[in-house]
Amino acid sequence: MGDNAWRRTDAWIFVSLVIASGAGRHRRSPTTRRPEGVRLTDVLSTADHLDQTIPERHDVEKAIRRLLGAGLVDVTDGWFRLTPDGEHLWRSRPSAGLATTVDTVQGVLSRRTAPGTAEWHLDEAEHAAAVQEYIVRSIPMPRRSPEGYSDRG
Repeated sequence: MGDNAWRRTDAWIFVSLVIASGAGRHRRSPTTRRPEGVRLTDVLSTADHLDQTIPERHDVEKAIRRLLGAGLVDVTDGWFRLTPDGEHLWRSRPSAGLATTVDTVQGVLSRRTAPGTAEWHLDEAEHAAAVQEYIVRSIPMPRRSPEGYSDRG
């Protein structure tokens, strides 16, 4: 497959970003300093839930370059967000079950727009830190009994 065709990985990363960001439903308040969008850790976490694997650094980098170049996503200061074109593509896709969403979006991407090319680099250390943060977040916390509680009757 050449660079002129969308790859499943592109759709996987796009769908992961959409779902991680609440499918565009959540917006930042104009009175907050937190930018709209999600961090890499959130994208990786959602990607893992969708495909039972954490995307490799080079897969994320290639997909984001292509999505950036097509004007579907934006990345600023480590915050990933959908553009209005990306939101429109997501909202106008044929509805599908979660199991087939990535394949559906790949088909929509292929019919509607060509992949772009944009300069964007994902540093190995940044990817590794995001993976580590996700892994730490995924470890269940042990349940603790309330202080002073005794299970003796």
